[in-house]
Amino acid sequence: MLTLTRAVRVFACAAPVDMRKGFDGLSALVEQQLGGQVLKGDVFLFVGRSRRRAKVLYFDGTGLVLLTKRLFQGRFARPWPDKGAASVELTVAELSLFLEGCELAGRWKLSPPAFDEKTLAVGSPP
Repeated sequence: MLTLTRAVRVFACAAPVDMRKGFDGLSALVEQQLGGQVLKGDVFLFVGRSRRRAKVLYFDGTGLVLLTKRLFQGRFARPWPDKGAASVELTVAELSLFLEGCELAGRWKLSPPAFDEKTLAVGSPP
């Protein structure tokens, strides 16, 4: 479905969203409420109040992509554990698990932290 690298940042909106919104409405929500930039390449996840629909918005380099998933049975997990936060950051693996219906996604960190250059440095002095 999505072929994203681990370097891509994923943000889940921390409040239910009106699922009638399209490209423009969700882009405005990202910039005004989440403080993000759609054209930067980050991925944004939105979930409706009933948690039966989810939308993923991202810029692939040539245009905006909007993926929509509607469940016929069950509900998506709540990706927003903390009240007061505008968004919750997920990994690409957690986004995939969320869209597959895993109930743990968004509640606990399921992926190890990303490596930085200092961690990967070989032969550095003690």
